[in-house]
Amino acid sequence: MAARKTTTTTTGAQKGTIARVMHEFKEGELERRDGEPVTDRRQAIAIALREAGASNQESPADNRTNFRRTRAKERDTRSQATRAALYDEAKRRDIKGRSRMSRGELEQALNR
Repeated sequence: MAARKTTTTTTGAQKGTIARVMHEFKEGELERRDGEPVTDRRQAIAIALREAGASNQESPADNRTNFRRTRAKERDTRSQATRAALYDEAKRRDIKGRSRMSRGELEQALNR
């Protein structure tokens, strides 16, 4: 009997999480559990996929758990930033149309 290959699709929320983690890696902010910075691109990709719940090394149940944990962590981080703080960061990054954006739109534009 032929092996059955399962394919999974990555949701928009998962793609956003992967993009955030890879951005942290690019900026040198991504750290291992022991506090050392991640310097290997492949390791950063593995971390991104695990946080996004899209790893092929984990069971579907573990992937769901990992993604829920990540989303909760992102919600906690997001809730601490005021619109003014988000606006200031958007201004530093020179994001167009920032003055007409709501807090949620600023978060989205900043990939938070």
